[in-house]
Amino acid sequence: MRFVSYEYNEGVKVGALIDNGIIDLSDAGPSLKAILAIGPLDNLIKVAERRSPTVDLDHVVLHQVVPDTGRIICVGKNYKDHAKEMGGDVPSNPNLFTRTSQSLVGHQQSVIMPKASEQYDFEGELAVIMGRGGRHIPVEKALDYVAGYSCFLDGSVRDYQKHSFTAGKNFDSSGACGPWLVPAHEISDPQGLLLTTRVNGEVMQQASTQEMIFSIADIISYISAFTHLEPGDVLATGTPAGVGAGRTPPLWLKPGDHIDVEIEKVGMLSNSVKAETDV
Repeated sequence: MRFVSYEYNEGVKVGALIDNGIIDLSDAGPSLKAILAIGPLDNLIKVAERRSPTVDLDHVVLHQVVPDTGRIICVGKNYKDHAKEMGGDVPSNPNLFTRTSQSLVGHQQSVIMPKASEQYDFEGELAVIMGRGGRHIPVEKALDYVAGYSCFLDGSVRDYQKHSFTAGKNFDSSGACGPWLVPAHEISDPQGLLLTTRVNGEVMQQASTQEMIFSIADIISYISAFTHLEPGDVLATGTPAGVGAGRTPPLWLKPGDHIDVEIEKVGMLSNSVKAETDV
């Protein structure tokens, strides 16, 4: 079972995806974040199992998994080879930054190349969606706080990133999260998943999440040391080597390009690039 934030006729709703059909769960809460705040995802699974699909997946627009998330916290340079290709030292602690909800779109929606720059880059990542809130979470219990997993495209504007990391990571509609949430219990080991990023069908990044410098549990514990994590928070866990900025010459995204971020057992997030002037 997969959980989606989708639009069909009126507003954004929460649904469960079974095969190619969506079960409407909007009566359980106004958003996935709100539902997670009420109780564990298992409760929603039980509700969905008693219902039948009402609309085909092909007829809806999928939004980012948690459109109203309170925070999107991202980890930079969390794979050794990526840290090296970017010319920096391997970090001794998680290197964090934040993104805004406004900077993300959903599956099969267009990501936008800004007119302010030509250095628009791709970074495929595994996203973690928190299911429980907590502070000072021990590493050994951290995965118990996870609702599920999704795919993440951390679209980066590299020249802006050099003088303002916040700006370079937060151009409107420059990244994506989706297509859905896979419940945590369906993935026994999130540190053993193959992550592949393709641009126009060509493999650009490929690595196992086992290669992370800081594990998902490490990341959750570290973040919860300074802030209270909340249900619906999205954590992007870093990207492996192969990004456009690390290539000679650099390979920047351009209008018309198609990006797929595929993660074993999670799914594939697909987006096409549009120029800001065409929006």
